[in-house]
Amino acid sequence: MKYWRILLFVFCCNTLIAQNDQEILGEEPLQDTLLVIKRDTLNLEQLLAKYQPSPPKWTTVNKLGFDLSEIAFVNWNAGGNNAITTLLKAEFRRRYKNRNVQWNNELIMRYGINVQEGQKIRKSDDAIQLNSTFGARHDALSNWYMSAKGNFSTQFSNGYKYPDREQPISRFMAPGYLFLGIGAEYSPDDKDVNLYISPLTQKSTFVLDQDLADAGSFGVRPAAFDSLGNKLRNGQKVLTEIGILISHSFQRKIYDNMFLSNKLTLYTDYLNSFGNIDVNWILDLELRVNEYVKATLGTHIIYDNDVKFSEIDSETGETIPVGPRIQLKQLLGVGLTYDF
Repeated sequence: MKYWRILLFVFCCNTLIAQNDQEILGEEPLQDTLLVIKRDTLNLEQLLAKYQPSPPKWTTVNKLGFDLSEIAFVNWNAGGNNAITTLLKAEFRRRYKNRNVQWNNELIMRYGINVQEGQKIRKSDDAIQLNSTFGARHDALSNWYMSAKGNFSTQFSNGYKYPDREQPISRFMAPGYLFLGIGAEYSPDDKDVNLYISPLTQKSTFVLDQDLADAGSFGVRPAAFDSLGNKLRNGQKVLTEIGILISHSFQRKIYDNMFLSNKLTLYTDYLNSFGNIDVNWILDLELRVNEYVKATLGTHIIYDNDVKFSEIDSETGETIPVGPRIQLKQLLGVGLTYDF
């Protein structure tokens, strides 16, 4: 008799559980999923819809480019030489941003050659640049960061004053430039603009080729010789200066496929030539045909008080120093760019 009572009790419990499951798992789905936490009811679907994931701490930019310009003549009455100019360029950026700390790193490399009919290959562009800036701000409401900046630049191969190919006027690390400084940086989160002001920046100029150092190239102290031409003292290979550095850069979208990029750097030394401002200004206009094909029109202006120029007198043939001058480079190219 006891067994029959037990079986009847189990049957009744299963019936009640099945009815409860049918009510919960019916054909009509629940409209909202509610979560009750300490007497507060939360709608999980609304919370998930409003949820915004935090931005990644690291952002990367990788660009490889190839520009080509060419001119060819066939039975051209006015005459002319066939010419091809190529430019290889690479740009890599790494940016770390976490709350009130940011760290920007940039590596830029460029190398171009020019081939003309009847002439040997000439170098048209050559640059290696490495930039790094670390900054921290007081709170998220401020756009100003206390920053430390480092900048290094040099070139890949020898440079010549064509058509002379025997005596190089520049080499790898001759010159090489290193800037190290601390200051304040204006870098708003919602704008692609940057302003850096450093009242204390060290500029080091490296001329590691002894022949160029002996000649006093790029502002280093030249070698000393006696009356017979014997060297008494080697030329200085490293020139160190302390001064003020101001740099400004921005990128702006002009039209749908037209972008303007500007980079300006100003530097003056406290001790040797205060008030003589070294200028490095790069202005580029980029026209995007599609994702891969782009045209670039750019100018690069340099004025360095330490870089002296000279001229050869047409009558006497003597070399006459003329001092520093404005250096200008202009570029117009169409090519391929690959981002990854």
